[in-house]
Amino acid sequence: MPRTHATLPRLFVEPDLTTGGRITLGKEQSLYLAAVLRKTVGDEVVLFNGRDGAWLTRLTSDSKKSVVLDLIEQIAPQTPRSDLWYGFAPLKTERLDYVVQKATEMGAGTIQPIITRFTQVNRLKHERLAANAIEAAEQCEVLNVPVVAPEITLERLLDSWPVEHGARRLILADEGAASASPVEILNELKGKPVGILIGPEGGFSDDERAKLRALPFVVPVSLGPRILRADTAAVAALAIIQATIGDWR
Repeated sequence: MPRTHATLPRLFVEPDLTTGGRITLGKEQSLYLAAVLRKTVGDEVVLFNGRDGAWLTRLTSDSKKSVVLDLIEQIAPQTPRSDLWYGFAPLKTERLDYVVQKATEMGAGTIQPIITRFTQVNRLKHERLAANAIEAAEQCEVLNVPVVAPEITLERLLDSWPVEHGARRLILADEGAASASPVEILNELKGKPVGILIGPEGGFSDDERAKLRALPFVVPVSLGPRILRADTAAVAALAIIQATIGDWR
C-alpha cells in the first residue's frame, strides 16, 4: 500500500470492492470509525476484503449506527493467497490471541488449532480467533486474511493428511531433536507445499512424537539449543521458513 495512505484506518469488509461502489458498514465498525476514531464526512479510510486489493474510500455519512463510504480508487492490487499452513496446540487466552495475530502477520494462509494430549485449552471460540486474524491483517496491511480452521485432534489430522505424490510436507518443530540449524533441511523443501506444526507447552507426548516421526510426510527440525515457549517457537519457526523457502526470499 502506498506510504501516503499508511496512516489511514484500515478495515476488513465482506462486500465486493469496485470502482464507483458504495459500502455501508455495520454497527460495530460504524461506531469504531465515528465514535472511537471520530471520523466525519470527507475523511478517508482504506478497505479490503481479501479479494479485490486495498481501496481508498471516503465517508459520505458519519452516523454512529451506519457509516457510508464511497469507493474512490484501488491503491494496492490483491496479493496471492499464501499456501503456508500453520498448525498449533492452543494456549491460554492472551497467548492464544498472540499466536493467531503473529501467524497472520508472518504470512500463514491457514491457521489450524490442534488438540494434543497436553493441550491447555480444548474448547475454543472460533469467532474470537477469526477476529484476531482480521485485526492483525488490518493493522499490518495484510490483504489476505488467513483461514482459521475449526480445531481438530492430532490423531484425526494425521489420519486425514494427504499422502499422495506431491503431498504437503509437515515441518515438525521437534524439541527432542538434537540442536542444529534447520536451514539445510528446509532448503530441500523448496518449491514444495509445506506446513509447520508447533506443539503445546510441555511438548508432545512420547506416543504422539513417535507417531509423528514415523510418518513419511513429517520433517522434524530443531529450532536451536534453547527451549522456547510455544508462542516463541511459533514466531521463530515461521520466520525461518519464510526466510529460507517462503516469500521473504
